[in-house]
Amino acid sequence: MGQYAYDVDSSNFQGIVIEGSRQVPVVVDFWAEWCGPCKMLKPVLEKLAAEYGGQFILAKVDSDKNQELAARYGVRGIPNVKAFVGGEIVDEFSGALPEGAVREFLDRLIPSPAEELRLKAAELKAAGDAAQALQVLAEASRLDTGNEEVRLDAAELLLELDQVEEARRLLDSLAPVTRMEERAARLIAKADFATAGQAGADEQALRDRIAREPKDMEARLQLANLLVASGRYEAGMDALLEMIAIDRAWNDEAARKTLLSVFNMLGASPLVSQYRRRLASALNV
Repeated sequence: MGQYAYDVDSSNFQGIVIEGSRQVPVVVDFWAEWCGPCKMLKPVLEKLAAEYGGQFILAKVDSDKNQELAARYGVRGIPNVKAFVGGEIVDEFSGALPEGAVREFLDRLIPSPAEELRLKAAELKAAGDAAQALQVLAEASRLDTGNEEVRLDAAELLLELDQVEEARRLLDSLAPVTRMEERAARLIAKADFATAGQAGADEQALRDRIAREPKDMEARLQLANLLVASGRYEAGMDALLEMIAIDRAWNDEAARKTLLSVFNMLGASPLVSQYRRRLASALNV
């Protein structure tokens, strides 16, 4: 028996599987001596347990000799493989899968080094050490160049540090399907507002322009972008609603489209539902 594979029964299931899975994932193979597919799958699991070198533990349970365990965990056919993390079942499969499919199953369970670094970066960010968090995320990106969550983490942190161009570079590198996901869309919108806010005139100068010419829509849009970029979301959305009231069609409905971008950026904020209602009222006038 390998160093990372154990025969398990009701006497040691709690210790090896439940408690053990609080340290590393534990993969439980429910099998039986008479089961042909079990005899195909078991050596694959044993080989991978040795190859992965402790990244997961293999627990082999003879379901005929441990019917109570099999019933407790809903085993209806064998081989049945269940993955435990933190004392709970998190994934499973039935049947003798080919080695490649078993590897994919295992890789979903085992945190990559990049994921562990993401957690470390999040802790550093929470502690106020943004510079060190960025360094850790850069290391994570080198370890796993295809991990777009790492790039999103870094872009979010860069935007908080007002490093807009660097954040935009990361966001532009995302795959098209990722860019459409909620978190990415929110960060892209935030970067857009930050860029627009930086490009606009001084806030007081914009307010003076509007005071002199209330229908100066370009000044109004610049002011709205500046307000949103600085985190004054309600004031920015109020400014956009004022634009809609003045001339909703201006510049191909730029005010309405900009307001929708604010909604994307704010996500589940209660402000979104409030201002969606106000937008609907403004459009129905």
